[in-house]
Order: sequence, then C-alpha cells, then structure tokens
Amino acid sequence: MAHTALLPDRLQWLRLSHTRLPLPMPISDAKVLTGRQKPMTEVSMLFVELQTADGHEGLGFSYSKRAGGPGQFAHAAEIAPTLLGEDPSDIARLWTRLCWAGASVGRSGLATQAIGAFDVALWDLKARRAGLSLAKLLGAHRDTVACYNTSGGFLHTPIDQLMDNAEASVARGIGGIKLKVGQPDRDEDLRRVEAVRRRLGDGVPLMVDANQQWDRPTAQRMCRRLEPLGLVWIEEPLDAYDHEGHAALAAAFDTPIATGEMLTSALEHADLIRHRAADWLMPDAPRLGGVTPFLKVAAQAEAAGAMLAPHFAMELHVHLGAAFPTETWVEHFDWLEPLFEERIEIRDGRMVVPRRPGLGLTLSGQARAWTCQSQTFGERA
Repeated sequence: MAHTALLPDRLQWLRLSHTRLPLPMPISDAKVLTGRQKPMTEVSMLFVELQTADGHEGLGFSYSKRAGGPGQFAHAAEIAPTLLGEDPSDIARLWTRLCWAGASVGRSGLATQAIGAFDVALWDLKARRAGLSLAKLLGAHRDTVACYNTSGGFLHTPIDQLMDNAEASVARGIGGIKLKVGQPDRDEDLRRVEAVRRRLGDGVPLMVDANQQWDRPTAQRMCRRLEPLGLVWIEEPLDAYDHEGHAALAAAFDTPIATGEMLTSALEHADLIRHRAADWLMPDAPRLGGVTPFLKVAAQAEAAGAMLAPHFAMELHVHLGAAFPTETWVEHFDWLEPLFEERIEIRDGRMVVPRRPGLGLTLSGQARAWTCQSQTFGERA
C-alpha cells in the first residue's frame, strides 16, 4: 500500500475544443491597409482541459487570428493521445514528447502553437495542485504588472474616437496606450499620434506599432519623426525576421525598438537577441508553444539585459510578466474576456496578478456556446 501511495499521478482524460470568438467589429491594422491581410473578424481558440486519475485538472489555450484554427485543432487531436498515462509533473519531457509526435511538420509555427495549449494546461494543473497561482509557482517578483491598452488604437478608428478611447482607458486605470501606425499616409500616422499625445499629455506612456509594414528607409525616417514624442517604444517597424534592420534602428535612436511577437520558437528569439535587435522583447507564449519555451526566452532576455513585454493573451501573460525579474509591460486586450468567468483587476495603471490557483480561469458558458468542434480522449474520473 505504501508503495502504491507513492506512485505518480497520471493523465487519464483530456478534451480539446475549437472555439470561434467573434469580435464586435472588423479590426484593421497596417497589414490590412497594405492589402496583405483582410480585416480580422474573429479569434480562433484552441482549449485543452486535462484531468488526472487523482482528479486534478488543468486548463490551457492557444489561439490564431484570421487563419489556422482548424489546423491547430487537427494537429492537437493527432498528438493528444501521447499524453494519456503520463505523469503531468514532467512538463518539459511531455513538451518534447508532443513535439516529436508531430516532428515531421516542424518545431515551430502551427505545430508548436497546438502544443502550447497542452503545455499551458499542464502548468495550470501543476499550480492548481500546489494551491498557488501560476505566478507564485514560477516565483513572482511582483503582485501587479504595468499594463497598456491596444484594442482602442487600431487604424480603422477615426481620430476623434481614437482620442476618446485613449482617455477612457486611462480613466479606467490602464497605464499606457498603444496606437497602430503604418498606413500609406505617413503624415496621417504622425497626426494621429500627436493628437493623442496632446490629449493625454506627456505623463501618459505612449507606444506605436507599425505591424512590420515599413521598409528600412521609411522606418528610419519615421523613427526620426517620432523621436520627439517620448514614446516608450516603436514596435515592429520592419519585417519580423529583419533582425539586422531592427538592430540598426535600436542603435540609431533613443526611442526603444520592440519586436518578437511573430516569432514561434525559443531558437528564433535567440537569434533576435544575438543581433540585439530589440530593446523590448515581445514573446507570445501560445505562439511559442506555451509556458515552457516562454521561460527559455525570458531567461535569454534577462541574460542579455533586454526588457520584456509579452504579446496579447493577458490572461496568461499577467502571470509570466510577474515572474520576470525586471518590470514588464503586459498588453491589455479585452477581446478574450467573454471566454472566461473571471476578470483581471486593473488599478493605478497596473494589472493585479490573480491569486486563484493556476491561471485562475474557468471557461464560461459563452465559450461553450461558441465551440464549433470538440474531441475527448480517455475516461474522466
């Protein structure tokens, strides 16, 4: 009996769900205005729910925008049986096991984004079992993180509404405002940013994001024109993989350069860091493949003296930001809120890290209603 009691718990049931989250209105950034993408109308979510033989549970998610949701779900369904019977504590080993289960389609991109939902669920399960928030399990450096709003600053928003949105976000307690730039009329970009700066004053942190739509000469000119506005950063002025170009801008201007959200592996981030291409590194845990590779990126960033501003998915990144040694910025998007019963508290320019065990999230009835396909494996306790 004593030996039986010491046997590790095992994963015995999991459910995958492909959920389509509709957005209130079509969203446009510079990629839409250049004709490279269509306006975004929904976010495709991949949820993973886990349960062990002892009844412990975990919830994880990944996402895609515009395309890729069905592909993520299909890949996840193929590799999911790999986890049944496994010890959920061995997260790094299980990440590698899942990766090799689908190795023929690569170790980045859609394949690892599907793995990300499993990985987040395993970390959620481990933290819940310990009775700790994910931030506390990882080792939190702070109980709140600085936050900035993006969802009110897209290019489809008229300039008057842009200023009203920014003012309303600050009044709500959000600490900074990010505006989209990168449209064909560079003067209009500048007018919009200057208008918000005048409305908010110099005391409110302000960022801009060009979504990779400038070439090197344009980026050089725009960084020079934006320099007097005292921005926290200029984000993705160039193609995500133009590390040399980003490094040149980072060296040439006082305004910090931010990039990294589109990279899909720890190895890709290592190359970005090696080139010193970003003052602010912007890893996205679901895109990387979950918490496990995110922690590798965070360790590299710390060693290189880079600052950290995780992209999107605040419900996860509030925990990961709190576990980074130096102050981070976490991106506030209210888009995913209908999917969960809980809300993140915001006050004095900061997000409060949830104290509930794990991520502190429960799927809402609305999330279930928006689910278009699901699949279960194993038997629930």
